[in-house]
Amino acid sequence: MLKKIGRSRFAQNAIGALATRYLQLVRSTTRFVVEPADFPQRIGRELPVIAAMWHGQHFMIHFAWPKGADVSALISRHGDGEINAQILRRLGVRAIRGSGGDPAKMQRRGGAVALREMLRALEQGSTMVLTADIPKVSRRAGAGIVTLARMSGRPIYPIAVVSGRRVDFDSWDRASLALPFARGAMVLGDPIHVARDAGDAEIEAARQAVERGLDAVHARAYALVGAKDPGAKAMPA
Repeated sequence: MLKKIGRSRFAQNAIGALATRYLQLVRSTTRFVVEPADFPQRIGRELPVIAAMWHGQHFMIHFAWPKGADVSALISRHGDGEINAQILRRLGVRAIRGSGGDPAKMQRRGGAVALREMLRALEQGSTMVLTADIPKVSRRAGAGIVTLARMSGRPIYPIAVVSGRRVDFDSWDRASLALPFARGAMVLGDPIHVARDAGDAEIEAARQAVERGLDAVHARAYALVGAKDPGAKAMPA
């Protein structure tokens, strides 16, 4: 019964509204350090771009965009995705429903349709925000985001927005929910370009670059707030 209630339009609207208010409270009470300091100007010169993030670190990612920025985000077609879509719409972000990850599975998950919508959004000047890792495989970048970069010609920017005060969940993606009245950090990585005629080797190299870039910006962002990254990969012995 609880699941049925949670899937109702009324419940999703109510949860989305409350979650949005909470995130706005977090945003207004968090003191952010930005690195590099010219973050908005640096990324602004190449707009629209593809902003890459890790699963579980997405709650604050949209704090990075200036008010009124043209931003779209890929949201799963899963039932919980509707609540995320509700939050995004209230924050002024266009939600595109579908899944990325493994291109071979994109058709079943609605990713093929979403890919066309993302390409259209980029062509219209909207920055695309999406998770880079494969669903249920934390912090391993998939080829989907690289495919989008190759087909659109737009650069991928790894980005991390984190808080020093947060709740870390014991989920597959090690999700974190920021708490109000904290120190935060926004870190932008170096751009990753993918040629339109890139072959398998170049696509794999770009995929690895996205993975390294996201690991690096998260490590730096958590270091700036004096905290440990809850999703950091274990170092080999």
